[in-house]
Amino acid sequence: MKLAIVGATGMVGTKMLQVIKERKLPYSELYLVASKKSAGKEVEFNGGKYTVLSIEEALEKKIDIALFSAGGETSKMWAPKFASQGTVVIDNSSAWRMDLDKKLIVPEVNGHLIDKNDLIIANPNCSTIQLVVVLNELQKVNPIQRVVVSTYQSITGTGVKAVEQMENERNGISSEMIYPYPIDKNLIPHIDTFLENGYTKEEQKIIDESKKILNLPDLAITSTAVRVPVMGGHSESVNIEFENEIDLIAFIQVLKNADGVKFFDNLDNLEYPMPILSEDNDYVWIGRIRKDNSHPKAINLWIVSDNLRKGAATNAVQIAEIVKSLKQL
Repeated sequence: MKLAIVGATGMVGTKMLQVIKERKLPYSELYLVASKKSAGKEVEFNGGKYTVLSIEEALEKKIDIALFSAGGETSKMWAPKFASQGTVVIDNSSAWRMDLDKKLIVPEVNGHLIDKNDLIIANPNCSTIQLVVVLNELQKVNPIQRVVVSTYQSITGTGVKAVEQMENERNGISSEMIYPYPIDKNLIPHIDTFLENGYTKEEQKIIDESKKILNLPDLAITSTAVRVPVMGGHSESVNIEFENEIDLIAFIQVLKNADGVKFFDNLDNLEYPMPILSEDNDYVWIGRIRKDNSHPKAINLWIVSDNLRKGAATNAVQIAEIVKSLKQL
């Protein structure tokens, strides 16, 4: 299998390489692809040295699977070119997520929808992934009527320059401002650009993508997305209203048995999910689950996951594993 990572030198691309090594995704040839500025550089990986290619050079290699993490504009321009020659593109940007002809996949939720003829498969937004893994499990037990989610999103979701901004602020160093305000010792209720309806694009992504992945087009869901000065992962406070009276014990048992989930909720021992626990692992951590004392058919819970791993790199590699199996590469 010829495998390419497009955007290999970025935070997600680097994490993809780590996950590929950990999960032992087999390949016969590996191509690392980045911008023209990075082309020609050498990258050491898994005991070998790789020269970074430009995307034009990579297109000539007749690749089997390409993991894209190079932004929406790059994906819009280049994914169809790769797909036209039979490459399966698994794209981490928002470029194809809401395209009616493209599948938006979280393997634990709807991986069964992938077909060997799919050529462009969209990887969802990081905040959406950890949310729908949980919603999908609970939907099996009791139909969901409404979801209210507030996110507390790591600066790593913005990229390496955001990490540098926070670190420089903590060290009293003036530097480039990636956010419109200081992020250290602060919270910014603003992720991506604002839309005419007052929501940000990030908030709208969570709403629209969740409906598509869960195949619940009429789901009542609303969101508020906040950037916080932490590194380990994204956190979400979620209120879920159901069609029927709730059985909290049944919910807990379902979540404990769910693929990819780490149920971590023991208040006597002060055990609950935190970004510091999720960092560099692939679990969707769940805790603080409790009945909503203001509504007989609702619960509150807290979800945490590493946005660079399950929220991006790992989810993409899991999709690649399915594609590899279907196409017998």
